[in-house]
Amino acid sequence: MPRVLLVEDNEMNLDMLSRRLKRRRFEVLVAEDGQQGVEIAETERPDLILMDMSLPVIDGWEATRRLKANPATHNIPVIALTAHAMAEDRQKALAAGCDDYDTKPVEFRRLLRKMAALLEG
Repeated sequence: MPRVLLVEDNEMNLDMLSRRLKRRRFEVLVAEDGQQGVEIAETERPDLILMDMSLPVIDGWEATRRLKANPATHNIPVIALTAHAMAEDRQKALAAGCDDYDTKPVEFRRLLRKMAALLEG
């Protein structure tokens, strides 16, 4: 069962995504801010991270940079999840170290395809 860390501060998004992922047989770890996301990734070593970019404490851009700079977590694939849908937002996410990018509201089947591609890596 793949372990996914969902870093999301919006309670509705968190609930919806975590329930849908669990139904698809993912083990879901949850963090509600960027700092907590980094800490959970370092201790739990999930198979994949879904990272909201607009987070409290430290944002998703900085959290991803920290994860990718850490030898213990740099190989964990990160998918940026953001309501920002401009081309430059995608480039910013990739420049921060995200392995892929998806927009909110999440189109779940598309997200699952991206997740599968990274998990099969």
